[in-house]
Amino acid sequence: MNQIKTSNRSAIVIIGILFFVFGFVTWLNGPLITYVKLAFGLNTDSKAFLVTTAFYMAYFFLALPSSWILERTGMKKGMAIGLLAMAVGTFLFGQFATHRNYPASLTGLFIIGSGLSLLQTASNPYVSILGPIESAAQRISIMGICNKVAGIISPIILSLVVLKGINQLEDKVKSAPDLVTKESILNEFASKVYVPYVIMAVILVLLAVWIIRSSLPEIKASEQNVQPGAEKGAKEKTSIYQFPHLWLGALCIFVYVGVEVMAGDAIGTYGKGFHIPTDETKYFTSFTLGAMLVGYIIGLATIPKFISQQKALRISAILGILFSTAAFLTKGYVSVAFVAALGLANAMMWPAIFPLAISGLGRFTEKGSALLIMGIAGGAIIPKVFASLKESYNFMAVFFALMVPCYLYILYYAIKGYTAGKQTPKLTGDLVNSKRPTMDVV
Repeated sequence: MNQIKTSNRSAIVIIGILFFVFGFVTWLNGPLITYVKLAFGLNTDSKAFLVTTAFYMAYFFLALPSSWILERTGMKKGMAIGLLAMAVGTFLFGQFATHRNYPASLTGLFIIGSGLSLLQTASNPYVSILGPIESAAQRISIMGICNKVAGIISPIILSLVVLKGINQLEDKVKSAPDLVTKESILNEFASKVYVPYVIMAVILVLLAVWIIRSSLPEIKASEQNVQPGAEKGAKEKTSIYQFPHLWLGALCIFVYVGVEVMAGDAIGTYGKGFHIPTDETKYFTSFTLGAMLVGYIIGLATIPKFISQQKALRISAILGILFSTAAFLTKGYVSVAFVAALGLANAMMWPAIFPLAISGLGRFTEKGSALLIMGIAGGAIIPKVFASLKESYNFMAVFFALMVPCYLYILYYAIKGYTAGKQTPKLTGDLVNSKRPTMDVV
């Protein structure tokens, strides 16, 4: 028994490190939007937001292939392959960004997202079923804290290393006497990203080697994820299309990731709408991630002891509606503060949505998880729509019009959508899958 507990603790440490990597790489996108707009001379926010489009669309295209890869390689080797793919992507981004080749740089980001897609398709169900069900909520909260601590740190590091003095740099570019001088300034600025991304590539390769040599146990998700009392029903299902709560959950993940990326990556652009200096807006993503970290700590203390996952999701959706409305009704730093506060509203959404959506899938768990990972593409679509519409309409009105319907749908899923098509009793906070959520990794 002690050996099993030690093995699980080692696995938790390994997966926790992976979740830290997820957060570090993913939340670089916020300051990267600021970086590419200046480095590549982009004249619209819509073009700069192709950063999130390229990154998050990889989840849509690679999630299902990732499930097939994992069926052949197993989760352990699959995670290592994902890390290696991320290493290739970070190296390519560093190379092409230095040479100011925007399309090729976006290809690098797409490859990073592809590697993350493989990692998340494996790790999300893995961490849900690792160890005793009774301690799942604790494990998942630890994963989320690892993820968001990294998410707070990474934008700060990139801002200090790459974006330091960006206000003065913008002024120098504008006042450059000729095109040659301007291009020289921009080339020097663009090259600042090279060393950080090469270092990340090396670290990712080392992590891949470590994962292969680690004691991480193989776990078959499909053998673990059959809800008590529903084994017969799960076995009688012949298609993943027979689980409507899963498909509604995939849409819920889509809109959730969309609003999360809006609050995290688009907050700098939102702040710029009030003419807040770039030297300040480059740190705004970290404020949102800080609010999410507070949300995870609250979840760790209250779920499921005081409230169920479903109730937490309802409260979170209502907070999202209230904070979005408050951001619309205020101005300047106060409005930005309410956008950052959306991190608190978003914190416990993935931990609730994901387990509710995959509950009782049995042998369809891997494919169901892949379908949910595809929903992460919401981070590509919704922010891009925001960036495009704000060029013609008031940015605050566009933000409000996109966010509130998304939160309303999440509220619907928390109240009714997660039970669609189920013949078993409604899940409560004490049932198996409500107690073993997977943690947010975007």
